[in-house]
Amino acid sequence: MPDTSSFGRRHFMARAAAVAGGAALLGAADLTRSAPAHAYTKPRVYTRAEWGARPPTSPAQIIAAPDHLVVHHMAFPNSTDYSLSHAFQLSRDCQDLHMDTNGWADTGQQLTISRGGYVMEGRNRSLEAIGKGANVMGAQTANENGHTLGIENEGTYTSVLPPTALWNALVQTLAWLCDDYGLDPHAAIVGHRDYNSTECPGDALYAKLPQLRNDVATALGASPLRAERATPYVRSNLPGPRRRGDHGPAVGPREGS
Repeated sequence: MPDTSSFGRRHFMARAAAVAGGAALLGAADLTRSAPAHAYTKPRVYTRAEWGARPPTSPAQIIAAPDHLVVHHMAFPNSTDYSLSHAFQLSRDCQDLHMDTNGWADTGQQLTISRGGYVMEGRNRSLEAIGKGANVMGAQTANENGHTLGIENEGTYTSVLPPTALWNALVQTLAWLCDDYGLDPHAAIVGHRDYNSTECPGDALYAKLPQLRNDVATALGASPLRAERATPYVRSNLPGPRRRGDHGPAVGPREGS
């Protein structure tokens, strides 16, 4: 299981006090709270209305703030179309796959980043929840959806790395979320395979997660707190995609989708 023992655990414990006593699930009334002030600038996140999302079959459930941010690859082709229009089509294609093929209520992940570096809202109510220091119940990391927020990165990164635009957008997005939720990037940022038996986010990208954590910490002015060494890319032999869009286990037996 991912480590939460670093200095960031102080933030986790402070938040735990706020949600203790049966408040794991937040009601709509909780969303009337004022958002706390944060120093890091939120990236431009395109809303579901902007990319043309279909209505979900049921509204997403608001839950407590995440303690881990899960990096995924989408197991989609590594497109060379870096346009905004392609990014919007990517979100529509992902939603169609998750609803029509997987049978889910909506897009599974909370956020999506295209290879052109465009950040988009995924599951319905995600931006609403993030803006109030909460989260929505997703379908992206099996048996762990109740405490994690998932970011899908367009492409397949088993042997190649994301383009610079995607990487930079991912760093900015993770820095925003760590600042918003009071998380230590060295403890909070994990890959899908840290929880489930899957190649996701790809052997090549997974090997860069130490650098990703360091880059996010640097963006937050926290790099001296703990530096991580880069890890070499090795073949994991973990289960890879069985089909387009299959990044591994996303929904557990006791979780809704």
